[in-house]
Formats: sequence, structure tokens, C-alpha cells
Amino acid sequence: MRCGRQVSPLRDHFQKSSPSLNGRGNGRILKLPDLTKRFTAGLRNSGSPGVRRRLRPDPFRISHLMACLMTTSLITGGSGFIGSHLAEHLLRRGDDVIVVDDLSTGCQNNLSGIMEHPRLDFIEGSIDDVALVAELLGRSDRVFHLAAAVGVALIAKEPIQTIERNVYPTQLILDRLGSMAQRGRQVPCFIASTSEVYGKNPKDTWSEEDDLVFGATTRPRWSYGVSKAIDEFLALAYVKQQGLPIVVGRFFNVVGPRQTGAYGMVLPRFVEAALAGRPLVVHDDGHQVRCFAHVDDIIQAVVKLIETPAASGRVYNIGSDQPVSILDLAKRVIERTNSSSEIQFQSYSDAYDQSFEDIRRRVPDLQRIHDAIGFRPTMNLNDIIDSVANQYASETP
Repeated sequence: MRCGRQVSPLRDHFQKSSPSLNGRGNGRILKLPDLTKRFTAGLRNSGSPGVRRRLRPDPFRISHLMACLMTTSLITGGSGFIGSHLAEHLLRRGDDVIVVDDLSTGCQNNLSGIMEHPRLDFIEGSIDDVALVAELLGRSDRVFHLAAAVGVALIAKEPIQTIERNVYPTQLILDRLGSMAQRGRQVPCFIASTSEVYGKNPKDTWSEEDDLVFGATTRPRWSYGVSKAIDEFLALAYVKQQGLPIVVGRFFNVVGPRQTGAYGMVLPRFVEAALAGRPLVVHDDGHQVRCFAHVDDIIQAVVKLIETPAASGRVYNIGSDQPVSILDLAKRVIERTNSSSEIQFQSYSDAYDQSFEDIRRRVPDLQRIHDAIGFRPTMNLNDIIDSVANQYASETP
């Protein structure tokens, strides 16, 4: 089952529904009245309105001593595409993992393979909840802040949500981490940013110290890049003023299994259409250039960055540096899937609205991240297309 359905706000959801079992063994998702008393022997739970929690089954609870020896990683937006893959990776390593997600664009089904894992806590809640953020950061040894508005289609349609969801939760998390640091406890944090921060910079290849060049404020699509740039400024300010161990990663077109095309992501749209025999819709003339990296390569880089002290306080491009035009990508998808689909072209105004502006070329310079952690992508475009196609094919009855 693929994700991509918009979920109603939690406030409305809980007015209409009561706590219920999730139908998977002993794992439960419960509405809790008071989050601050979560960890009293794992038996008593109370907390904030609009928060539901999957409690770890009691038979799997480990002793307090063993818990102290393990790393607890918090992933905001952890039921999203990248977050769910990161959660799986960290559990395989032996971490305790806390996933918090409001399911506005994420999907709980992305975690179906690990939902009953004894070292996973899943919390359905919003990271603009002050009490929730304080409680979860207090339990965590490191933080992967991935939660954000995602996808060109959503950004163009809902710019207010884009700005609010990108800026305020980041400020809340950083402020709490700063307070913890003042009390003597520093928690490393990875802040997920985006290649969108480069805006319309005309350079052929973008490096981390290049200028950010945005369009007019009358064009909503730039609100995403600007809001993520604010996140970066905030993060680096906390590094400078309070010495927090924070690293910022700018993602470039991360793709792979479980990514949905519902919010405008191009590769899953193409693959799904090709396998169904429908036309592949290419926006504008198709000569826009992008670089696609597999999610498995990306999460390896993210984990290495947060574990590398020298990376703290810096910004890193994360992705592939092998360019391909969107038109050539469509042709490659048709070839790899042995599809008879045709290619159709659609204007930006028809796809989005008259105000939409696109970026013609988006290619990262990866020298900085290679120097820091030796990162090089391992999967080529054919491998990436095949992995996405295999996922869709496996879901077809």
C-alpha cells in the first residue's frame, strides 16, 4: 500500500475517534493525557491533547541499565519516505528509535515492517507541541529533524502551511536543545534542508558557500526554499552562540521505494504511470536537469555526518552529482519497465498555476561531504529506477 493521502488535522481527528488497538499484536496506539510522566516504569502514561502513542509491548521492555547503554535516536517526520528508511537503518544498528509524526504527509504504513519492533516507539503527534518536544528530546541521545512540508505541488498549493511547518518546529527544537546544553547535556542534531535553498542561482554546479538567489515574494514556490534557509540560519546561530553540535544537510532529489508521487515527486509518478501503461507527463519542455540519489545512500551519509564531530556547524550537499534531464528520465523509465507508455508534455500553468517558476538545473558539488566522510553514491540511475519499479510491481495484485 502506498501513501500520499492528506490526513485531517489531529485536533479534528480526535474529536471524531477514540483510542483503539492497531490490530498488530500487543502494539497499541493510545491517546494520552499527560506526556511528562511517560517513563515512570513504562506503566503510567499521561500527556498533551492530540497525541497518540504506540507503546512498546511490555514483554519486550529491557532493564533500565541496558537502556542506558543504548543510543536513543529521535526522528521527526519518521513515518515519511526518508524517515522510515532511517528508522529501519538505526534499528538494524541496535539503536532505540523514537518516531514522531503527525501523518499530514507521512504514512504510518511506511513503518509497517518495524511497527512491532521492541526498540521502536511511534508517536502520532505534532512537533509544534512544546510539552511533546521537551519530553522526547529529554529521552534522546541524538535528533534527526526531518519533519517539513514536502513536494512542489503541496508547496505551491499551501504556502502558509509550508512556512509555518518548516520554521516554528525547528525553532522549538533548537531552543529546547539550547536549554539542555546550558544544563550540561549536549545532544547532536541533524537538520534536514534542501537544494531549494539555492533558488535560481545560475551556476552549473552548486557548492555550499554559493549565494542563495530567490524569486519574487509574489511567487509562492520560493516560500519553501526561503523557509528552509531560515532553518539553516537558526541552526548555525545556535552553533555559534551556544556551541550546539548541529549539522545541516541539503538533500538533492532523494528517491527510492515508498516515495509517493502525490506531492509532485517526479520519479514515482513516472514509474507508476509506466507500469500502468499511462502517459508519462513531463512538465514544460523536459530539459530541466536533476540528479537523483537513492535513499539508502542518503541515510548512510546522514548517520555518518551526525557521528562526525568535525562536521558540526557546517552545511553539506547530500545527493548524486550525475545529471539527467527530466525528458531523458522519462525515456529511461519507459525503457527499464518495458512499458508502451507515451510521453506527454504539460505547461507549468496547467500543472500548478500561473505564478509557478521552476529551476532549470540543479546539480550539487559533493566535494565537501566527500572530504568529511568519504561519501560517494553507490547506486546509478538504472538501479534506482529498478528499485522503485520493483516496489510498485510488488504492490500490484
